[in-house]
Amino acid sequence: MMNGPDLLLSYTIFCLIMATTPGPNNMMVLASGVRFGTRRTLPLCFGIAAGMAVLFGATGSGLGAAFAALPALALALRLVSAGFLLWLAWKIATAGPLKRGDEELKVLGFPTGVAFQWINPKAWAAAMTAASTYLPEDAGAVTIGAGAAIIALAALFATTTWMTFGLLISRFLTEPRRAQAFNIVMAVLLLASTLPILFGRLAS
Repeated sequence: MMNGPDLLLSYTIFCLIMATTPGPNNMMVLASGVRFGTRRTLPLCFGIAAGMAVLFGATGSGLGAAFAALPALALALRLVSAGFLLWLAWKIATAGPLKRGDEELKVLGFPTGVAFQWINPKAWAAAMTAASTYLPEDAGAVTIGAGAAIIALAALFATTTWMTFGLLISRFLTEPRRAQAFNIVMAVLLLASTLPILFGRLAS
């Protein structure tokens, strides 16, 4: 895959950086880790990893070019993404003290992790940049599959790391003032890390 170990290493580092920096995936697993712990958050982590693999495979197989040819469809997807991100940021900012057993996040699991990647602008940016930069034009199924496996492993590493962080800070966030400050910071980080990507693409 990707013509040599140097390019493969560069691609792996790119995937790790994109996966570990703040964004919607990591904010979801952080909140889930605080509320539910490891066992009930891991399905979401695996779903995110699987969703990233599928999205990379789709973009590497030509989906990105299809969206470029259908700007109205791409615009609709970005507007849906922006609306969902604003809603998610509001829910995080107003969530109050984070407590295990909170009913609100019980719906998050493997299917949510997979499906969410299709409206996650950071996931789209990562997948399309990775596919256009690191895949050769004549990439076959084996090459695309190897790229998908690497981006999935990077996503799994990142989400489990953020989940662990959530476990470590869960006791700290039971105090209302600390929780309020944390929630606002997380909401700001969520929007700051994704909306510039989304609106940058809208303007292009």
